[in-house]
Amino acid sequence: MRDHLADVFAMLGPGERRFASPEAWAELEAEIGIDFPEDYKAIVDAYAPMQINGHLYLSHPATECWNLGKEIRETSQAWARLDWDREHWLEPEENIRAALGLQEVRFGTRDGLIPITNTDRGEYVFLAPLPDRTGQRICAVEHDGSWYEYRMSFSEWLYRYLVGEDMVGPNSSAFYPGPVLLEPLPMLPTERPTPIYGPERGM
Repeated sequence: MRDHLADVFAMLGPGERRFASPEAWAELEAEIGIDFPEDYKAIVDAYAPMQINGHLYLSHPATECWNLGKEIRETSQAWARLDWDREHWLEPEENIRAALGLQEVRFGTRDGLIPITNTDRGEYVFLAPLPDRTGQRICAVEHDGSWYEYRMSFSEWLYRYLVGEDMVGPNSSAFYPGPVLLEPLPMLPTERPTPIYGPERGM
């Protein structure tokens, strides 16, 4: 079986692990009532807070700015305020229950959708429970409100996103040739972090 976590690390280069904190993860997991996937935590610990290739944001649970727990709470509250009982006039891909096989629509809870990353193109990526409650999957929503399911690990999803596959719905590729651009997010209003690049890649 392919090791997508190793593929991601090879593509992004060695992370600085500036804010790696098992305690912060344990606190956030206890608050929500889930264990975040180990590969997701490894990637976040290695690089976040970070913007990748000019679009994808990674936040971290141990930082005050770009705090993952705060973003999960605020994003979940915003999504929960929407009217999810209007599916009778929606297209199939816009009907969250039909697209993801959900009975109830919840956000930010153990049995709901948990936002874990987003892009500046209005796309959100969630952890979501499988219909049979045997685990979690990745699913993504485009800015136009269409929902798409990706039953794979976060590291596989990220690897495929970075190599240019459509990972937030049809025609959603955000591929850039050459090394991946990594832009550390500022911790202070006056901070201007220096962008860095991952290793050369043959594509």
